[in-house]
Amino acid sequence: MAGIVIKDMKKEYSNGFVAIEGMNLEIPDKEFVVLVGPSGCAKSTTLKMIAGLEEISAGEMYIGDRLVNDVAPKDREIAMVFQSYALYPHMTIYDNIAFGLKMRKTPKDEIDVMVKEAAEMLGITDLLDRKPKQLSGGQRQRVALGRAIVRKPEVFLFDEPLSNLDAKLRVKMRMELKRLHQRLKTTVVYVTHDQVEAMTMGSTIVVLKLGIIQQVGSPLDLYHYPNNQFVAGFIGSPSMNFMSCTIDEAGDDLFVSFGEMRLKLPKERADKVRRHGGREFVFGIRPEDISPRRQKQENYSEAHIRAAISVIEPLGKESFVDLACGNAALMAVIATDRPLVSGEEIDLTLNMDRCHLFETDSAGGSVFFPAARP
Repeated sequence: MAGIVIKDMKKEYSNGFVAIEGMNLEIPDKEFVVLVGPSGCAKSTTLKMIAGLEEISAGEMYIGDRLVNDVAPKDREIAMVFQSYALYPHMTIYDNIAFGLKMRKTPKDEIDVMVKEAAEMLGITDLLDRKPKQLSGGQRQRVALGRAIVRKPEVFLFDEPLSNLDAKLRVKMRMELKRLHQRLKTTVVYVTHDQVEAMTMGSTIVVLKLGIIQQVGSPLDLYHYPNNQFVAGFIGSPSMNFMSCTIDEAGDDLFVSFGEMRLKLPKERADKVRRHGGREFVFGIRPEDISPRRQKQENYSEAHIRAAISVIEPLGKESFVDLACGNAALMAVIATDRPLVSGEEIDLTLNMDRCHLFETDSAGGSVFFPAARP
């Protein structure tokens, strides 16, 4: 098995467009790393450069201890699974899985053992005599996985492999891929635009924007401690609420103000704002940190607002609720243990110990401030 090291990697196309500029990334051996970001962030380009399907314009890439800049894809000891299953329609499932081994001149008895082992692992033993057209989407994806597994690669590369599946099957296949990784203990690099998929599958997530790494960390690290507003807005479902705000001072207390709302900052955050000296920020709070006001005080700093319910999206145990508070629009995740009615005004509590502040920098981006870590 092998890890991956990327040093100062650049991808520039013949027309002068630079997709990636100076990327540095280390993927440890046996890690399940997810590259995530919106369309055009170069996540698939990065994956193809690891696979050798895209040429590296500058920099270095290592798989294990080997520099692979000029190594052909077939010699990189990688296996890739695409969004398209790319199965041969005229071949049986057995022959589809065995195809790569036959091309390598692997002895027939070894092929038989390897194909049957992979089929048993993926639960498709009873499908080996069928043709791809006789299989469902999930079964075809398992065949594509089997074809990759029998190669016994050092690195598995997945390019949005679940995009063609329905929602229920995607959830099932996510769990199967995680179990497969735990069993094979192989380095995995997985590309998706779906942040829920990234959060549930990856041990490490790499968030990309326009070919630049925004943050690398565990799912919960990115969720609780985003480096900037882009990461905070991209990670988490539904997305974090953002509102431009000003900072007001009253005695020893600091308040964030936007529209008719004025919320007191916890002392720790207030002290950091004072040290920084800023007065204009973007206030962020996650929908799950907004809840109906309780009679009993919890063990965190609270702020209270009154808002009107605009739209309710019931999901069973909880509902996504769009709220209007003066000129501000918020979304909250509220338990359905009480009836909610559109147009109703409700009192809400905000967990200010988990609020975020972002300061706009001179380049037009957003820098996280203050750090949310204890």
